[in-house]
Amino acid sequence: MKVLLAEYASTRDPALAPEGAAMLDILIKSFTRCGHEVMLPGPGDFYDEIAKLAPACDMGLVIAPDHMLAKFTLPIEQSSHNLGCGSMNAALCANKVTTGRVLRSHGIPVPADAPAGRHVVKPVAGCDAQGVRLTTDVPGKGEFAEEYIEGEHYSVSLVMNRVVGEACLYFSGNPPLVLAINRQAVTLNPDGTFTYAGGETPVHPRREAEIADTAVRAATVLGCQGYCGVDVVVGDKVCVIDVNPRITTSLVGIAACMEEEIADLLVKASHGDVPETVHLTGSVRFDRSGTITRL
Repeated sequence: MKVLLAEYASTRDPALAPEGAAMLDILIKSFTRCGHEVMLPGPGDFYDEIAKLAPACDMGLVIAPDHMLAKFTLPIEQSSHNLGCGSMNAALCANKVTTGRVLRSHGIPVPADAPAGRHVVKPVAGCDAQGVRLTTDVPGKGEFAEEYIEGEHYSVSLVMNRVVGEACLYFSGNPPLVLAINRQAVTLNPDGTFTYAGGETPVHPRREAEIADTAVRAATVLGCQGYCGVDVVVGDKVCVIDVNPRITTSLVGIAACMEEEIADLLVKASHGDVPETVHLTGSVRFDRSGTITRL
C-alpha cells in the first residue's frame, strides 16, 4: 500500500530538523521493509502538499510540532486512513493548559499552578524544551507558569489502539501497548533554561509499573491514538509534564532494540489490533540527531 509520511521539521524547522530527520528515517525504513510504498511531501506549502498526496495514498501519518499537528492531520483524515492521533485530540494535547486541566480533573497528577518564587514558565503551545525555563518572571504572551517539580525525567512511549475516527469500523476497546520507558537527558542550565539531549531506552526504574500506568491513563483520558509519548517527572509522585500525540525522538532508540516493525504496529493500532507486548533486546543511548550508542 501507499503511505504518506508527512514530517514537518526536517525540511522546515532548522532547530528541530535533526530530530525530525531521525524520526522520518526510522519510519521510511520500517514501512519499506513492510512492503509499503512511501510518499513524501514536496517542497511546497506543507498543508497543500498533504492535501494533494493524501487522496492517492492508502494511509498517512503526520509528524509535526504539537501546535501544527491537528491542522496537518485533517486532510489525511478526510482523504485517507490516519495512522496517528485524531486531529481533535491532537488539538487538545497541543494546549498545555487545557491538557493539565483535563488530566487534573481525572485525578492524574500534574504540576500545580505556579507558586510564588521560582516556577517553570513554558509556551502554552510548544514542543521539545523550547521556551521552557525556571524563573521568577511573570509569563509573557502565549505562556503560562506552573510548579517546578524536582525528580527524575522519563518518557513513556505508547501505541494506542483506535479510539476515535472511523470508530464504527475499527474501534476495538483493546488496551494500549507500552513500547518502553525511556530515561530523558534533560539538563537545567545555569540561566534557567532546559535542554533536551536524547535519552536511554528501555529502562526499568523502581516505580516502573506506576510510571506506565500513569502514562496510559493520561493518554487514554486525552483520547490519543497511534504512537504517543508521555513525559513524566518522578519525585514524591509520578507527575505528567507533557503529552505528545505523535512520534517522538525516543522511537529512534526503541527501534534499535525492538524486534517488531514500528510500521506494522502503527497499521495494526489504526485498526484496533495492536499486540499486547513487543520484544526489546538490550538498551541504547540516543541523541537528538539519531545517533545510537549500545550499552
